[in-house]
Amino acid sequence: MKTRILFYAVVPMMLLTACKSHYEVASVQRSRILIDSRYDTKPDVAAKEFLKPYKHVVDSVMGPVVGRSAKYMTAERPEGTLSNLLSDILVWAGKNYGEKPAFSVYNVGGVRADLPKGDVTYGDVLDIAPFENKIAFTTLSGTDVLELFGQMAAVGGQGVSHSVRMVITSDGKLVGAMINGEPVDPQCDYRVATIDYLLGGNDQMTAFKKGRNVNSPQDATNNSRFIIMDYFREMAKQGKMVDAEIEGRITIQK
Repeated sequence: MKTRILFYAVVPMMLLTACKSHYEVASVQRSRILIDSRYDTKPDVAAKEFLKPYKHVVDSVMGPVVGRSAKYMTAERPEGTLSNLLSDILVWAGKNYGEKPAFSVYNVGGVRADLPKGDVTYGDVLDIAPFENKIAFTTLSGTDVLELFGQMAAVGGQGVSHSVRMVITSDGKLVGAMINGEPVDPQCDYRVATIDYLLGGNDQMTAFKKGRNVNSPQDATNNSRFIIMDYFREMAKQGKMVDAEIEGRITIQK
């Protein structure tokens, strides 16, 4: 059984003010509950029967296989197999938008599940990319790219595509960066693929707000999860399993 993580918020404390007859939130805490095969040992028969008609509908939507994965993949800092893969997929998709990005960025925080080995379903991809983020393209100057890479270094790394090589320190400083084997040139412009969520400077990547010539199609078909599925389907047509490796895209200086 594939592992699923459920997130929930808990409000453990409420304050009753002395001068007002209403409650105010004092604090909010968040934790995770791991849902795995342990919960299958004593199934609730009544609940199973109640959910049966709904399960059929959900499975019909979430169950179709879109491709196959060569191994179990995760999004990690400074570099992970899944974060590498998703970044490369954004570059791959550029051709469908008349774009040739020099590199791409996919935020680790936006990856909400791991990729299983073997058959990959619509539901698996939805778990990975559950948000309504759309693919987007923008132009940054070399100076802005270095600022962006510095912001990525400050959080320990983000997903970047194959063309990028960054060296960072353990305390979050950028030591050096190259694109396609060449040092980032402050005087050059670079076309970047990402998701529209990051164009607003979210996830501490404020340098994206300086982007120019933005191409950010907002139709639902441009959602990142559909682009990921398209890539899996294309690889399947070619008889290939989807794979990614740790390549030293972002390394921590020893």
